[in-house]
Amino acid sequence: MMKKKTVKDLLKTHEKLVHSENVTVISHVQREQDEWFINTVMIKGCDTPFKYKRKKAYKSLTKQQVNMTYYTSVETIAGFEMEVMNIVRIKIA
Repeated sequence: MMKKKTVKDLLKTHEKLVHSENVTVISHVQREQDEWFINTVMIKGCDTPFKYKRKKAYKSLTKQQVNMTYYTSVETIAGFEMEVMNIVRIKIA
């Protein structure tokens, strides 16, 4: 059985990862794309969207306190470059 990596292990291995704890989700939207559910969450006090994907729909995280591990990325949407945070791990705090 493979051991799950801890947040400390992930941060040590991947220097571009950022970890935030006890942040409040103010918006959580899910949409289906091919075989995936694309989840977008907005965090209180931050204007940048946080995104992750799952194979199945997930309960709403709106108003929940979460811990997240993520990295910064740039997406081009309608010809505009937009900063997006890609979530590697998200858990309810």
